[in-house]
Amino acid sequence: MTDIAFHTGIANPLEYACRLLRKAYRGGTGVAVHGADAFLDRLDQALWAFEPLEFVPHAMVPRDATDPARVARSPIVLVHAGADAPARAVAVAVGAAWPGDASAYERVIEIVGLDAQEREAGRRRWRDYERAGHALTHVPAG
Repeated sequence: MTDIAFHTGIANPLEYACRLLRKAYRGGTGVAVHGADAFLDRLDQALWAFEPLEFVPHAMVPRDATDPARVARSPIVLVHAGADAPARAVAVAVGAAWPGDASAYERVIEIVGLDAQEREAGRRRWRDYERAGHALTHVPAG
């Protein structure tokens, strides 16, 4: 079964995702990031500049899908709604996003902010994952 970690109570999901993705990149872990399109667009920009003199290489689908080689070699792929996620070891879901079939990944990290709708969506996904038999971990902010 897939290991699933819920990181909850995150005050700034964009900054949190940037740090998490930087750590994954440095560790050589491939990640597919799922989130609302507007959030992914902001994340795309933030990964260029959130840390001075540092860039986290990434691609976005479907935007970069016309260059499959680029997507294949990108360690981090931002997956807009309705796009096919390329194979990666880890999925990160931000907000109310749903990464699809969790069993397609070795690990899923759910980033749940302070918004009431996000929290409720996270609770529903927790129950869904639990029913599916996945190993669940809760990582509260703080």
